Amino acid sequence: MIRPIQLCATVIALTLASCSSPSGDHINPPGDSTSTGTDSLLAPVETKAPNSDYKPAFKGQTRIGGVKTKTPYEFKVLSTGLENPWGITQLPDGRLLITEKKGDLRIATTSGELSAPITGLPTVNSDGQGGLLGIRVDPDFSKNRMVYWVFSDPLPDGNLTAVARGKLSANEKTIEGATVIYKATPAYKGTLHYGGRIVFDKNGNLFISTGERSDLQTRPQAQQLNSALGKVLHITKDGQPVEGNPFFGQADKRPEIWSYGHRNVQGLAFHPETGDLWETEFGPRGGDEVNRIVAGKNFGWATITYGIEYSGEKVGDGIQQKDGMEQPVYYYDPVISPSGITFYSGTAIPEWKNNLFIGSLSGMHIARLVIKDNKVVGEERLLAEEQQRFRDITEGKDGALYAITDAGRLYSIHKK
Repeated sequence: MIRPIQLCATVIALTLASCSSPSGDHINPPGDSTSTGTDSLLAPVETKAPNSDYKPAFKGQTRIGGVKTKTPYEFKVLSTGLENPWGITQLPDGRLLITEKKGDLRIATTSGELSAPITGLPTVNSDGQGGLLGIRVDPDFSKNRMVYWVFSDPLPDGNLTAVARGKLSANEKTIEGATVIYKATPAYKGTLHYGGRIVFDKNGNLFISTGERSDLQTRPQAQQLNSALGKVLHITKDGQPVEGNPFFGQADKRPEIWSYGHRNVQGLAFHPETGDLWETEFGPRGGDEVNRIVAGKNFGWATITYGIEYSGEKVGDGIQQKDGMEQPVYYYDPVISPSGITFYSGTAIPEWKNNLFIGSLSGMHIARLVIKDNKVVGEERLLAEEQQRFRDITEGKDGALYAITDAGRLYSIHKK
């Protein structure tokens, strides 16, 4: 059960100091070194028992040792006025563009002022896990004012993950010319596992994540290359497959597929130095994954997994490794329910450079993963005392991190 919202957080020893002002500012004291040498790591941050006795494929694949941020930082609740926010991104002027699950789009300043809902978006099915989902602005937004978003599209034969685009009007009150550019077929009469994240690559094309729609009858489609379910997709701004995709031009295979064998991908981000695409996806009971995406690879769901069914039974044959299927870089058991992610590329907090930050829903914290040579070498949990379901997180142009929660909060996290 989620605890009642409190604007002043409970003190967490060795993590953050108590409330410093009625405005919701919080400050952490200077800590110990965050060196990630194996002889200097703290105890793993996960202390609960796993759901299974499955063994990792390699050392450090789960329950890595803890680290602690040494640079003093603070966080602030900027706003509590959002309604089930789901996706967050930044406009060129630094303001934040935020989707709300029920179908509204809002603009927030970095001081927390919210716009009225922006009109002109297509109808969404907000039942279950559906709604208005991930969002990004065109790399040329300053010239064309184009916005791209993902949503659950209600159709006569079911629902599906769809991608749309439109122009933000000059007065910022409406989206003009909203057009659906891609539909992840087949449709299904369910309301779970839409995926829904979206990012632009360096060439101005889009990566989109989809889910396998959860149910046993749709789950196998994550392994099927003639289905868009349970995939990471690579499309142009017109919704067409990008030439050079791994299955482009192959019969009976979707040319838009970039990778497959995914359960429900709700985090997508590019590493700021390597340019590699990383993702987070939900496992069942246990088995949440962090993956470095490689074109054409099979990431295993639902043939291999470190999770079990909610009933306690094994998933399929209960195997965790298989030739031809990729291992997660990192996995969680029990789950934290990882949602939106971002890499930190700033310089204000040096030990965060190139770290991956993960919004955690059931875990109610922001996970910080230290990554070196494509391996997780340390983990920290931030804002755990806030007891919030962190839905998405992004890095601002001002070097701060901005996060949104299911309860409607907008946070900033920045150097003190």
